Amino acid sequence: MNRLDDVVELLKKRDKEDEKSKNTLLWVLAIIGAVTAVAGIAYAVYRFFTPDYLEDFEDDFDDDFDDYFEDDDDSEE
Repeated sequence: MNRLDDVVELLKKRDKEDEKSKNTLLWVLAIIGAVTAVAGIAYAVYRFFTPDYLEDFEDDFDDDFDDYFEDDDDSEE
């Protein structure tokens, strides 16, 4: 009986250690998920509030391009 009790105690200890390692893994994954969520939200806010400089550049380029061809049309006539 004594050996059987020892085996049962060892199995209980192993189960407790397994639960402890699973609990630690769960906490690590939860922290990584929370950090990822905060970083995603911060990036979304940054993209929302950052002005689009390329749009301004394209508008200026189109205006200069149109002016160039209008000048050529006037000189041909």
